[in-house]
Amino acid sequence: MTNLETQPQESELHADQPGQQGSGVQLLEPREVPLGGVRGMRVRRTLPQRGLPMVGAWCFLDEFGPVDVDMRVLPHPHTGLQTVTWPLVGEIRHRDSAGSDVVVRPGQLNLMTAGRGVAHSEMSLGDRPLLHGVQLWIALPSAAADITPRFEQHTDLPVLAHDGLRATVLVGELEGARSAATVHSPLIGVELALSPGASTALPLRPGFEHALLVLDGALEADGVRQAPGPLRHLATGLGRLALRSEHGARALLIGGEPFAEDLVMWWNFLGRSHADILEARDDWERRDGTRFGAVAGHGDARIPAPDLPRVRLTPRRRRRP
Repeated sequence: MTNLETQPQESELHADQPGQQGSGVQLLEPREVPLGGVRGMRVRRTLPQRGLPMVGAWCFLDEFGPVDVDMRVLPHPHTGLQTVTWPLVGEIRHRDSAGSDVVVRPGQLNLMTAGRGVAHSEMSLGDRPLLHGVQLWIALPSAAADITPRFEQHTDLPVLAHDGLRATVLVGELEGARSAATVHSPLIGVELALSPGASTALPLRPGFEHALLVLDGALEADGVRQAPGPLRHLATGLGRLALRSEHGARALLIGGEPFAEDLVMWWNFLGRSHADILEARDDWERRDGTRFGAVAGHGDARIPAPDLPRVRLTPRRRRRP
């Protein structure tokens, strides 16, 4: 899964502090996006948004499915970020220019670090299988923006269980349980599975902002009911989150320290300036094998970069509540 829009909107991610708790509930509706190259597939995108471009270093969040679809995503590039894939249903073959060739399965965390530049492809296994999952991007800080690309697959993730809650730690640390996934800024990513009738509290780091996305069922978080669809933003200063579900639910909680750098994101590239994006696009279009490499098994097939907008990309400030 990637950003395959043929006319992507520029997303300028500006370092800015979020509003404080007490400003009310912020529920952000998803934007339905058709993905070219994936027949019949549409995703629900809740990050970035004009009012909330990032949550910590998390800068992109798509949920796809559940839907019966034949996924065929040809090689395409990334720079300056990490992709996090968490499949709920279905299997996808991932190949990249760092030499990886793996099957992405439910219960496995798949983390690709683009660094200076990487290319990859994603193909579902089977004919129009049932697929459901999420993909997120993490912005790399400047110190790690040009590191060597790599791919990690983690099959033994730490799990915490109490009071009808099963929390799988994808990245970061929760109550002493730390994921082995490599990240480069203070982050948390957890899948929350609540049994019917569950009622519990989850400790949060007050210095983090968080966001909650319900994937299945419905829950109440600090008394606010939430069902699949919108992303709920939780600003800094929150030390715990009360959770309750009458019939059971599955959700994704992400968070991190507010990101301290200005970023520009367009298509599948993340940089510090318009010039960074222009250079990455030009390198991909002229088939710079030194920067992006080649993905085995596809010959010359690849996804071309869209045309850049006829404006200079500049930072956009976070909208205060």
